[in-house]
Amino acid sequence: MDESGKLAKLKYNLPWLVRYPIDAARAFLESTAFEKKHLIITVANHFEPGWSTDGILDHKTQIKRLRDYVEVARKTGELVRDSDGTKFRHTNFYPAEQYDREIVDILAEMQAEGLGEVEVHLHHGVERPDTSENLRRQLVEFRDILAERHRCLSRSMDDETPRYAFVHGNLALANSCGGKFCGVDDEMQILGETGCYADLTLPSAPDRSQVRVINRIYESAGDITKPRPHDKAVRCRVGGTHPQTPMIITGPLQLALRNAIRPYIEDGALTSALGSGLSRFAYWRRANVTVAGRSNWIFIKLYAHGFFDHDQSVSIGEDARRLFSAIVEQGEKDGSYATHFVSAREMFNIATAAIDGADGDPNAFRNYALLPIMQEAAQEFAAKV
Repeated sequence: MDESGKLAKLKYNLPWLVRYPIDAARAFLESTAFEKKHLIITVANHFEPGWSTDGILDHKTQIKRLRDYVEVARKTGELVRDSDGTKFRHTNFYPAEQYDREIVDILAEMQAEGLGEVEVHLHHGVERPDTSENLRRQLVEFRDILAERHRCLSRSMDDETPRYAFVHGNLALANSCGGKFCGVDDEMQILGETGCYADLTLPSAPDRSQVRVINRIYESAGDITKPRPHDKAVRCRVGGTHPQTPMIITGPLQLALRNAIRPYIEDGALTSALGSGLSRFAYWRRANVTVAGRSNWIFIKLYAHGFFDHDQSVSIGEDARRLFSAIVEQGEKDGSYATHFVSAREMFNIATAAIDGADGDPNAFRNYALLPIMQEAAQEFAAKV
């Protein structure tokens, strides 16, 4: 990278970097050393079985890759369980623009088996800026296909509209990358109006799309009809109001050291480059992402690209088994925390329960606000027979 490129990258990252010491102090002051913690962990998987360095793979190859992946996920889920007995699994954010009925049928089978709920991923505005009308159409069409054809996504108890969690392709949430990979200024408004309950795209540093708000669960405080409204925040807190736009759940963003000497950005990415050492776990905890006023519930949003072959062991395979087993075992051994593997929906539900003043074991609040459509369908079927 030339000097101009380095200066541009510094410029884009300076807003969060200058706030980093303040956030670190906040995390330290809010943590209470002598209370047992509950670590609420989810993995947002940018789930693209068609991905390759040479472009989208053919259908037959995708199906084979997916079948192999299911076997790995199944083995890991059986071997690694949390303090509640829940399997380790990802939340599978499948790209709307790559929709394939057979692939999503398999994903729905995985969800029914407890191997990961299905949510919405979208790459758009790649070749040219997208439009608000096209984005709304694409989100609604894909939302309804997932809900009606595959019985995926979720609903609240008092609204039939399908609800979904979202991860933006190429990280450019709400046109936050200077017009690249999006182009829709009012994307946050459209997400809210089409049923998005939470966004799990962030963090994105050192990318230009990274906003100044880090290590937070919050609602956008900016104008949702304009780009980057999530650059300003209203933090979710106990006794506060529920977000009226998508809840932003960020993963950890920490300045870290590898082998005590090599600096790197710890962003919760399950990659071979960052490794699977237990030392990473300390940084995830240190970010202390909480609902303000509920310091004993720590939310850890990690992410992965499940079909980056070189990362699969760390994200769902053998290395992941070792790491997440060690995390569970360490908490059980010293009694300082309990581990809860959750879906994106369950994480949102637990955060919503915290806003409403809930305390105790977060396992009780996995279905607090939103229930899977698949579970509703199963209950309706059982009632008929």
